[in-house]
Amino acid sequence: MKKLLLMAAFALGCISMNAQETLNLSTYQGTNLSKYTGKTLTVTVNRYVFNGWNTISLPFQMTEAQVNEAFGSDCRLERLAGVENDGTNIRLNFQNCKAEGIKANVPYILYYTGETGTKKFKTENVAVHDDAASITFTAEGTGETVTMACAKTKKGAEGLYGILARDNSEATFVNVDDISNGFYATRCYIQLSNGNSTLLTTNHISGDVTSINSVAKLGEKVDVYNLSGVKVADNINGLQKGIYVVKGKKVMVK
Repeated sequence: MKKLLLMAAFALGCISMNAQETLNLSTYQGTNLSKYTGKTLTVTVNRYVFNGWNTISLPFQMTEAQVNEAFGSDCRLERLAGVENDGTNIRLNFQNCKAEGIKANVPYILYYTGETGTKKFKTENVAVHDDAASITFTAEGTGETVTMACAKTKKGAEGLYGILARDNSEATFVNVDDISNGFYATRCYIQLSNGNSTLLTTNHISGDVTSINSVAKLGEKVDVYNLSGVKVADNINGLQKGIYVVKGKKVMVK
């Protein structure tokens, strides 16, 4: 009898442990992740997505295969890779990055080809992170900084840009003051340092890597970023071998 009781207690402990390893992520009001961060869990996500371009940021990592399973193999995933000022507008250069999958808390745009509605997907054995990641670039000529970040909880829309359902065929970011209820958790927004009157346009970059000499000249003053969006130089002189982002293009130094 004692042995049976011990076995029953062990079984109950296992059930309790399994229950603690499951996290249902709220994509509306947000989830308090502080008590989950660093733990390896099974995460269930119910996320409303529109046919067309959406923004997304998740507190855990997904592989390319997991992204395809959740949103379909025809989906596209892109990350802000640079910004340019054409004198009137700021052009947002987004780089195809689905092969890298989704990194925890990094803001992305996601093109979904299915029907508009709620998508439910489960990702097993993932590490949950509560840190915040954002991508910031400076527009040449004006010095205006463009930051893309994620709403971890419901966030007001004042002074921010987002993708409205009516504008999502080209991932158009517009000023959402007075025309939006704000940003729900796991959605992303763009903020400008010089206010919210600038027009934004979107450019989608292919995944090809080109030679750095085809986009910048030796000695030319130009912002150079690593693949994480961090500025590493203001010209191409002396760059070590590797892949960088220059003028919104992914380039290679050989």
